[in-house]
Parts: sequence; structure tokens; C-alpha cells
Amino acid sequence: MNTILHITQRQQWEQAKDLGRYIADSLNTEGFIHCSKKAQLVKVANRFFVNQTDLVILCIDADQVKPEIRYEEAEIGELFPHIYGELNIDAVFRVIDFESGEDGFFVLPPEVINLE
Repeated sequence: MNTILHITQRQQWEQAKDLGRYIADSLNTEGFIHCSKKAQLVKVANRFFVNQTDLVILCIDADQVKPEIRYEEAEIGELFPHIYGELNIDAVFRVIDFESGEDGFFVLPPEVINLE
């Protein structure tokens, strides 16, 4: 399976399940949904989500995503997967709670370590 990951607020995911599709804020502001590969997840979390609570990780089967996925270079020189459209929720095969440590920073959850 070609897995990509997306961090979001639990409430946004709950709303997406009711709507039948997931629309990240970045889709409206930047034209795509930011995602990561497993090795990039903690770096992203600790850059953009420090001290945030009630987060989840969407585990996405990239082969099931209906909109186009482009791997594009970020300012740090790495290629990140971007979904160019609303995410069909049937591509999400697992949702993992993602809480920071007492210091506000994140570590890779065991459930993500074991993903292929």
C-alpha cells in the first residue's frame, strides 16, 4: 500500500465523516491538502502543530485517492505529497490519535511506526 499521512483536528475529521469528504483549510487557501510520508510526519508536526491538542493522523491509501496527488518540493528541499482536491474519505483506512508530549512536541506514535 502507498500510504500518505495528514494531520488534522479531530473535529474536522468528524465533520468530514458526516459530509462524506474531507476539505482541509489549505485546500481553500493554497489549492491542495498537505500530506507527509511517515519519515516526514514528526518534523511537520513539530514545526506546525506544537502545543496543539485533539489532533489525529489520517492514514491515507494514496492509490484510492480520487484527486491528483503531486509530490512537490517544500522550502526544506524535500518532496511532500499534496492532494489537489477534496479527499474522498474512503481512502482513509485508519485514524490515529496524535497527542504531544508534556513539552508540546510530538514523537512518532507506535501505530505509525508499524505502517508500511
